[in-house]
Amino acid sequence: MITWIATGGRTFRNSPDHPAAGAVRSGRRWALAHAIAPATGRSGGGVQVELATVEVRRSALIASSATSTFDLIEAAEHYPSFLPWCANAVILARDDSVVSARLTINYHGLRFDLTTRNPKRPPHWMAIHLERGPFRRFEGEWRVVELAAEACKIEFTLRYEFDHAFVGRFAGGVFDGIANTMVDAFANRAATARVPQERSEGQHSFPTPGKTS
Repeated sequence: MITWIATGGRTFRNSPDHPAAGAVRSGRRWALAHAIAPATGRSGGGVQVELATVEVRRSALIASSATSTFDLIEAAEHYPSFLPWCANAVILARDDSVVSARLTINYHGLRFDLTTRNPKRPPHWMAIHLERGPFRRFEGEWRVVELAAEACKIEFTLRYEFDHAFVGRFAGGVFDGIANTMVDAFANRAATARVPQERSEGQHSFPTPGKTS
């Protein structure tokens, strides 16, 4: 297996003969509709092709406490109010160590339900485990690193692989776009929800809140 690193923190894994290899190496956008054939099929050149696993890694500095930022990430029932792709969210179960939720994704003509069961260790870590949805693989995690009383860093990792029956629906990178803007959306939400506070004299300064990487 060979790993290609593309711009925007995306990693594509597949065989060295994968038709997407040249596009990724040259920095061009990879269109799933043209780069991936069904797992049981062949590409136009007769090369056996598997569905690729996409890996997204994003981070941001947030001018809010680790606890309030974690609560924002964990509270999936509020996602529809600030995530444009989330049409509905229902909490199925919640306790101190795990939260389960069903999200309805409705974006650019795509609509499906996604159910996850997410182990958590507040206020620093939450995993993402797929229970139901149009993916062969869907897993990730959120990490919240405390920097100061009112500053933290969020780190988001997601690895997903489409179910071959749905590849055509996601052609053009629609879900890729959703995954790559997740951290930006949470950073913006944290900024708008935060009550402005005066910095005390001599307090450490941090890079611009909401700056993502």
